[in-house]
Amino acid sequence: MKLETRATEIVIIGGGAAGLSAAVTLARARRSVLVIDAGHPRNAPAAHAHGFLGHDGIDPAELLARGRREAIGYGARIVPGTAVAADPLPGGGFLVHRDDGSTVRAERLLVATGLVDELPGVPGLAARWGRDVLHCPYCHGWEVRDLPLAVLATGPLAVRQALLWRQWSERVTLLAHTWRVPDADRATLAARGIEVAEGEVTGLTRTDDDRLAGVALAGGGSVVCRALIVAPRFLARSGVLSALGLRAVREERDGHDIGTRVEAGPGGATALPGVWVAGNVTSPMDNVVAAAAQGARAAIEINGDLVEAEARAAEAGVG
Repeated sequence: MKLETRATEIVIIGGGAAGLSAAVTLARARRSVLVIDAGHPRNAPAAHAHGFLGHDGIDPAELLARGRREAIGYGARIVPGTAVAADPLPGGGFLVHRDDGSTVRAERLLVATGLVDELPGVPGLAARWGRDVLHCPYCHGWEVRDLPLAVLATGPLAVRQALLWRQWSERVTLLAHTWRVPDADRATLAARGIEVAEGEVTGLTRTDDDRLAGVALAGGGSVVCRALIVAPRFLARSGVLSALGLRAVREERDGHDIGTRVEAGPGGATALPGVWVAGNVTSPMDNVVAAAAQGARAAIEINGDLVEAEARAAEAGVG
């Protein structure tokens, strides 16, 4: 049975920090807002979120629950599900298709679907992601300060990563793993007291209370560490945008591939009029507070765009 099509001014796809921040801003601007949330936040494995002023250490699930309550309190609607496609409409706006077969008409579209972390293929690593397998020192560095840390090298950026994490601990080991560390980099690492351990990492070892104890190396060696630092590839969740012709592009750092992102202007406007993006789908290195700020900024642009359109329509005697 075909479900009824709803209509709203703005559809926001994604109910994370960016999407909910946008929803609150737009609902407070007295706009009709519908948030479609698949319920798979990137930071779900983490016990705490850090760096968000006034909310440091909050459970990520609680932060989102508060955001949902605030958005709903101002009149936004939040529905569970996945937006699978979106079509431009001949008269303007978009038709958004959900996985339950329903559709929503929207004048403007904000995509805040985030990204997927593509992790190195080390046995046991993915299960500990966000606990003691980490990436961002600004998110987790304080919690593992002064502990023995190991950085998994899968390419040249691992040297910078090791030097960065050295700020939080004097006991940092670079695991050469699948990358041959150049002599010049070894000298730099040695100057900061960072050892290099040779051999591919074949697995992780745990303590009796299920904490990370270290890593096992090919050939029988091991390295003690209480946190393993990795560099994922950041892959934009851009399926809905691809259906609109907005494909993710390669994202680089210092000339090295770190994943994909959807291109946008400073306020989140994409190359397709009426479509904005916010958060990690367009800016993969941003943390929670930066994603929330992007959502608010995009919301202000969207509201301004609608205000201008309404003024033009009024002048033309339409509506």
